[in-house]
This record gives sequence, C-alpha cells and structure tokens, in this order.
Amino acid sequence: MTPEVLALAAQYRAGLEAELALLRRLEGLAERQRDASHRGDLEGLAMVTDERDQLMASIVTIEHEIKPIRLTLLERWQDLQGSPEYQELASLHRVAAALVSTIVASDHDSLEALKEAELARRFAARALEQGENTLAAYRKVVAPPLAGASIVDRKG
Repeated sequence: MTPEVLALAAQYRAGLEAELALLRRLEGLAERQRDASHRGDLEGLAMVTDERDQLMASIVTIEHEIKPIRLTLLERWQDLQGSPEYQELASLHRVAAALVSTIVASDHDSLEALKEAELARRFAARALEQGENTLAAYRKVVAPPLAGASIVDRKG
C-alpha cells in the first residue's frame, strides 16, 4: 500500500469520525424532537429544529470536504482491500449507517405524532363549529326573535 493511499485513508477516517460525532448529536436531537412532538411542545420543537439545521449544515460541509477523498479511495480500492485501514473504514461506515437508520426512524415517529396532532386539532375545530351551529339552532327555538314594538310605531 502506498503512503499516498494511507494518508488518504487517514484523512477519510478523520472526516468519518467527525461526521459520526455529529450524527450522535443529531441522534440525541432526533429523540428530543420525537418527545417534543408527542408532547405537542411547539416551542421545544422549534428549538430542536434550529439545532438540527445547524448540525446538518456541519455534516454537509464535512461531507463536501471528504467526498473527493472517498472517490479517490474508490478508484484505488484494490490498494486498500484487506488492510486494517479498509476494515476500520468499513466499520465506521456501518456505524454511520446504523445511526442514520435510527435517526430516520425517530424522524418518522415524530412526523406521525405531528400528523396525529393535526388530525386532533382539525377534529376539535370541526366539533367547535358544529357546537356553535347547534347552539344557534337552540337559541332560535328557545328564544324566538321578538316582534317589533308595534304600539310605539302606531302612536308615534
């Protein structure tokens, strides 16, 4: 294995480790977001969303920086295959994939909770509207409109 490939593998490993650190933080935020969604805590949800946006921007930046290294390593994978460096990079990729799967599952759960909350809100709004219509109908039956003051109209 050439020193150039070893150096590239080391750079790529450092980038993957940085991404993993951010993914672990993102996993915690995804759990907080799921909890806030289930509680209906819109303020907490907004704060977590802002934090997630910042983390995602950092992950995208790192990914942009290591992509050319990954492409070069893919071209020279025969030099790496079977080496301890290759095994380590493959292991880091598996950990990253597992973290991403966990985050996506948590996000799916958050979306379902938000959909349920929206359905509940719509149901409550519809029930209020129907209740108002029912009350208006009862008012018409119980307290019919009074006729105008006809005595005053005739005399004056």
